[in-house]
Amino acid sequence: MDEADRIANDTDYGLSAAVYGRDVTRALTVAKRIVSGMCQINGPTVQDEPQMPFGDVKGSGYGRFGGKAWVTEFTELRWFTISSRPGHYPI
Repeated sequence: MDEADRIANDTDYGLSAAVYGRDVTRALTVAKRIVSGMCQINGPTVQDEPQMPFGDVKGSGYGRFGGKAWVTEFTELRWFTISSRPGHYPI
């Protein structure tokens, strides 16, 4: 498992990974040690669910999108107020 982790993490990229194995618990242990934005166990590396954040780790991708991550990544929170009549500041 240590060698698999070393090989999988020896890259500048980490968008997606996959781990295959008969022992799902062991495969999950390996998957948790891989630095990637997503990791599929016993399935293909491409899995897109609109409610889940998808995006880069290390040098891959351009940020995260999907779910709440989409809003956070591509918007800037700002506050605007509009006064409809002249007022005064509280004392």
